[in-house]
Amino acid sequence: MRRSGVRRRLRVVLQAPEIFPLLGFFLLIVLGSLLLELSPMHRLGAVSYLDALFTSTSAVCVTGLTTVNTATDFTVAGQSVILVLIQLGGLGIMAYAGMALALAHRRLSLRTRAAVANPLLYGETGREFARRLRQIFAAAFGVEAAGVLLLFVTLLGQTEAPRAAWLALFHGVSAFCNAGFSVLPDNLVGVRGNHPFMAVIALLIVCGGLGLVVLHEFWERLVAAVRREQWLKQRRLSLHARVVLLTSALLIVGGAGLMLLFGLTPAEQGWGERVAAAFFQSISARTCGYNTINLGALPLASLLVLVFLMFIGGSPGSCAGGVKTTSLAVTLARLRSHFRGQEHTTLMGWRLSPNVVRNAGLLFSLALLWNLVGVLLLAYFENGRPGIGLHNLVFEQISAFGTVGLSTGVTASLTGGSKLVLIATMYVGRLGPLTLVSLAAPRRPARVLFPEGKVMIG
Repeated sequence: MRRSGVRRRLRVVLQAPEIFPLLGFFLLIVLGSLLLELSPMHRLGAVSYLDALFTSTSAVCVTGLTTVNTATDFTVAGQSVILVLIQLGGLGIMAYAGMALALAHRRLSLRTRAAVANPLLYGETGREFARRLRQIFAAAFGVEAAGVLLLFVTLLGQTEAPRAAWLALFHGVSAFCNAGFSVLPDNLVGVRGNHPFMAVIALLIVCGGLGLVVLHEFWERLVAAVRREQWLKQRRLSLHARVVLLTSALLIVGGAGLMLLFGLTPAEQGWGERVAAAFFQSISARTCGYNTINLGALPLASLLVLVFLMFIGGSPGSCAGGVKTTSLAVTLARLRSHFRGQEHTTLMGWRLSPNVVRNAGLLFSLALLWNLVGVLLLAYFENGRPGIGLHNLVFEQISAFGTVGLSTGVTASLTGGSKLVLIATMYVGRLGPLTLVSLAAPRRPARVLFPEGKVMIG
């Protein structure tokens, strides 16, 4: 009897839409690690299998944390594999599968639509699904291609054309997918004086972190403006897009302001240089992981600001991790409505669904719990090791969860146990804790009603 129940439960889990991205990302990570372990992919003896697994997970989950130097320890072939993994992981495995079927004019099953729609189209599975999916990919690749072209132009004259093309391609894809990988030995520290290059990188990071749905809305308006269609003047941006844009702008400006207040590294001398570094790190900390300053030399207060930004992350349907900007906005709106004595949670003149409010609170709770356990495990594995403090471990854990990739410089020196913890955290951070919970949760509501109890809180 119990075996039949377990089999039935397993069958339900395997048929759930959430199983597709879980297995897709897992298989891609394993395949990537096996490829990166091959001798033509790296310098002789420079990369162990654990390092290859860590790098593959970081690339597929578009994180950017590395235990080896991508520029010096991997060959061009290995860097190319990393680039492909970033591109596939950035937009999601199921999105590419759905797009392939749509281009082949094959009818998409409801399960495939659900698996693709959850991260991209927030539940839309109607007749226009395939058309909207094609438009979203066109918008994403259009922005990405434009960014690569602009980066190539900014690098011409500073290096040879083939080298400039490779740097532009790798960093353009990595920035838009919010991966933070670089084929420059010192990340972007050495090119921070190239202001046009840094501006394009920052713009790509912002676009990749807004989410494909928001980019699609802007793409529709661009096409309509070119065609001089009149509907553009009457139609407003959706509530989702407005919440994403406002929250992202506040986080970027607020993060930069706090970093200027609490201090940057001593290397930032001029006021203009300090402002540029603060804004770039505020943008990069939420989604990407590129750095133009030595994060290990930052004051602890500035590191805490970056930890908060990494924990929030980007927006739904984007390449970024974290609890997402909309979850923060919904949670703050819930608190405001509670203090005002309002029965419903409202945001920008709209009443939010109770399910949305509940899921935002659940997501915050699960994220805090996962990261507390993660920091505890990191502290256990790194106990007593010189040069690694608790603030380093907290920073590494939140960076992995937010799929950011920033580090205070201790990633390569971590023990094997800590690397496995970060691998699991990057995987969960890319998929989202709610995905795992929804997969494990029962599909049918409980029929037992327990008696009401009272517990004192506060």
